[in-house]
Amino acid sequence: MTVKYKEPAPIKDHLNPLESMMERFSVAAEILGLDESTYNALKSPEKSVAVSLPVTMDNGKIEVFEGYRVVHSAKLGPSKGGIRYANSVHIDEVKALAAWMTWKCAIVGIPYGGAKGGIKCDPRKMSQGELERLTRAYTVAMADVFGPEKDIPAPDMGTNPQIMAWIMDEYSKLKGVASPAVVTGKPLVLGGSLGRVEATGRGVMVTARSAMGKLKMNPSKVKAAVQGFGNVGSISAKLLELQGVKIVAISDVSGGYFNDKGIDVEKAIEYVEKNGGTLEGFTEADMISNEELLTLDVEVLVPAALEDQITLKNADKIKAKLIVEGANGPTAANADAILNDKGIMVIPDILANAGGVTVSYFEWVQNRLGYFWTEERVNRRADRIMKQAFEQVFNTSQKYDVNMRIAAYVNAIDKVASTKRIRGSF
Repeated sequence: MTVKYKEPAPIKDHLNPLESMMERFSVAAEILGLDESTYNALKSPEKSVAVSLPVTMDNGKIEVFEGYRVVHSAKLGPSKGGIRYANSVHIDEVKALAAWMTWKCAIVGIPYGGAKGGIKCDPRKMSQGELERLTRAYTVAMADVFGPEKDIPAPDMGTNPQIMAWIMDEYSKLKGVASPAVVTGKPLVLGGSLGRVEATGRGVMVTARSAMGKLKMNPSKVKAAVQGFGNVGSISAKLLELQGVKIVAISDVSGGYFNDKGIDVEKAIEYVEKNGGTLEGFTEADMISNEELLTLDVEVLVPAALEDQITLKNADKIKAKLIVEGANGPTAANADAILNDKGIMVIPDILANAGGVTVSYFEWVQNRLGYFWTEERVNRRADRIMKQAFEQVFNTSQKYDVNMRIAAYVNAIDKVASTKRIRGSF
């Protein structure tokens, strides 16, 4: 079996994602009147673990990889968050992503805290055997961190259901008991949930549809551009298309593809599957750059690639009226004011892409029950949660006269801070 990885080309200002997260956190904390003690407690992760992972490579040499796991909060329940395999992994990025997971889980009202993990490596240059040995070494190193009641990993950039299966298997061996609930995003045969593959993209579609309703947009008269054509981007594009939206641009690491008459998303997905996981050579659209895609004359923009894609460099050139953040942290904090001044509604990452962790929660629940739901039930329950979360954030934005991002942070921080006060501390 070949493991495919898609990693969009970065358009970065080399901004620190932790600083971007903290800027928004500070604004929301001020609105809530958060006391200094609570502020200091919530801004810092509860646990940061760094490990060295010696792995025997196929050539017989031992290579040592850096691995991380950051638990930002476990106040609302066991911590939850993905593991990414990428050369770009560094501790500040993992801390920021862990905090985003805390806020994300709080916004959609599921009983999880936030965590994130990562290994500094290039999975595209590693064989299946090397990836398995690396994953099992990481699981052994994190055996006291992970646990169905403690910290539950999931796939992220560069990881997939197979890697989750190895984590589950290694953890189960270490503990001497089958532990399917220790990870989510597993293959169906090992206790994965129906609807999980499409969950994040589906959440993007549901929040986009809710926002279009508030903005009085008719989906059948809307053009959209989607940056990133991995799992989230491709499924977001496909489901938006099914709502009547015309997808005029898509992109991946090979560049952007634009067709003003509309791109057949299903055809593009089939092309990627047959073409080694990339859009390179796709002839149904004209080539453009990832930078150009972000500034196209469209109503809806879905950045579903990497962090810091929308920055001071390009925010003033964006023409979309609605941005729905499929990726984590695609908008740098220093671009928020520009988008605000332009009257652009931004559905923030911690709301827009929370469909993934919502269905991860459903997978965990099903594993613990030993009883599995139909895909229709999974989708119906996830859609309801995403719609409710959108309405709550929108109402907060109206109440405090702030944008949707700050409103999302206000909702999340208020919930975590309240829980912390009720639980007490020493």
